Amino acid sequence: MATKDSTSQPTGSATRSALPRMDRTDPPGYLQRYLEREARGVQAPTAEMLDLDRTESTPLYLRRFRDRKSGANPLEEHVPMWEGHDLGVTNAYSRITKTKEIVPESPEQAGALLTTQVHIIRHGETQGYSTESGLTPLGSWQVHRRGFDISKSIKNGDRIRIVCADTNRARQTSEGIRKGLLDGLTMWDRTAEISEVTAMPEFRNFQVWTPEGLRDVTGAFRLYKKEMEKYERVAMGDRPTWLVEMDRFWSTQAGGADPITLWTQIPMLNFEPPSATVRRFWAGIQRIMAEYPGERIIVGTHSGPIRVFAISAFGYDPGEPYNTEEIIVRMMSNNSCFIAYRNRVQEVMVPNLDELPDWWAGLSGRALPVSLRTEGE
Repeated sequence: MATKDSTSQPTGSATRSALPRMDRTDPPGYLQRYLEREARGVQAPTAEMLDLDRTESTPLYLRRFRDRKSGANPLEEHVPMWEGHDLGVTNAYSRITKTKEIVPESPEQAGALLTTQVHIIRHGETQGYSTESGLTPLGSWQVHRRGFDISKSIKNGDRIRIVCADTNRARQTSEGIRKGLLDGLTMWDRTAEISEVTAMPEFRNFQVWTPEGLRDVTGAFRLYKKEMEKYERVAMGDRPTWLVEMDRFWSTQAGGADPITLWTQIPMLNFEPPSATVRRFWAGIQRIMAEYPGERIIVGTHSGPIRVFAISAFGYDPGEPYNTEEIIVRMMSNNSCFIAYRNRVQEVMVPNLDELPDWWAGLSGRALPVSLRTEGE
C-alpha cells in the first residue's frame, strides 16, 4: 500500500505560495561590519577624532550631533555667528507650550532687559468645588509635572519665590510644583534657591459678599445651599441679591455651562468685578517684585483670575485655562512686559496703579461703599 507524501498538496485545493522565511539569523550589514571591527580590535572613531575637520562650514546639525557625542551641552554654546555677526536669535518665549507664534525681537536688541519672570498657574484637578477641597491624586501628579517642566529652564544660581492663593487646592498646587522643581533640579544636576510656599491675599480667587463677609466663591457654596434650602422649604419673603446672584452662578455650573463667562460678562453687585481682580493681581506682582528683586515668581491660583488677566492683556477671551495651565509674564526693565498664554505673546505696559481712576471720587451718600462713607452720612 502506497504511503501519502507529507509534502504533497491536497487534491482539489489551490496551490499555496510559500511564505517568506522569518528565521534569518545573520545580522544586518552595518552590524556585521561593526562586529568584524570589534573582532579585529579596531577602535571606532571617537567624537574628538571626527571633530578634527570641523570648520565653520560644517553643518549645524552635524556640529550639534558631535557635541552630544562628546558630552557637551549645546544649550550652553555661544550664540551662533554668521560671517562674524550676531544672528540676533532669542530663546523661545513659551518653551513649555511650544508656541508656533512669531517670537518678538530680542529684548536686548530693543534696549530692555528681562527683570522678573512670573508663572501664574491654575491649580491641579480638585476633589470638588462644593467644599474647600484639596487635589486628587491626578491633580497631585499634574502639579508635580508642571514643576518638573519649569525646572528645565532653571539655571544654576537662580532664585525662585513660590506663592499661592489662600485655599487648600492653591496651596497644594504650589507645594507640588515646589517638589517637582526640586526633583527636576536634582536630575539636571543644578542648584537654585527655592523658597517655601507663602500665601498672598493679592492672588486669591474672586470674592463674593455674603452675610458672613467676603468669601471665595467656592467657600461660600455651603452657606448658599443652606440659605437656598431654607427659602425653598419656608418660601417666605424675597431672596436677597447675593443669594440670587449665587444661585445664578451655581445653576450655570450645574447646567454644564461656564459660570466664569457669566462672571466676566454679566455685572453682579455682590461679586468682585473682573477689573478689580486684574488690578489686585498687578498689585501682587509689583509687591513681590519690590520685596524680592530678580527672583522668578511662581503663583498657584485659580482659573477665574487667570482668565480675566488674559482678557485684559489680549483684548479677547482666550478661554478657560486647564488644570496647571499657566500664563507667563516677563517683566522688562522699560516698564513693559510680555504676556504669553495659549500660543499668543502680547506686549503690554505695566499699569501704574497710582494713576488708575478712582471710581468713587465725587460721589457721596449711599452711592459710596459703607467703608468710604463719612460718619455724618
